[in-house]
Amino acid sequence: MIVNDPAALAGVTGAFAEYERALMANDLAALDALFWESAFTIRIGPGQTLYGIEAIRAFRVGRVGGSPQRTIFNTVITSFGTDFATAHTEFQREGVAAPGRQTQTWVRFAEGWRVVSAHISLLGDGN
Repeated sequence: MIVNDPAALAGVTGAFAEYERALMANDLAALDALFWESAFTIRIGPGQTLYGIEAIRAFRVGRVGGSPQRTIFNTVITSFGTDFATAHTEFQREGVAAPGRQTQTWVRFAEGWRVVSAHISLLGDGN
């Protein structure tokens, strides 16, 4: 297995950048397209545990104004072979003291790179 195959890494890095753009623009159609359309897709974040693409979509539609604006840093994307990758990043939301972390698992399907699992957390005291 090749770790960080140049073509795979470029593909998933582009998909990650598109995800961040869509998140900051509250582009729900683009966000939906970047997540695996499956009951097996998972998104866990502050105040929510979402199982399945339908639950994820309902959360996004119900989130007035979309995701809080943020700046990302310390992003590490690693591909394993040509069809599997992880993306880890830290972020700072505007007006929030605590930084956050995000982990995504990406898989390349016939239609392109898709998030199959995501975890978002905010650091608290003592972390």
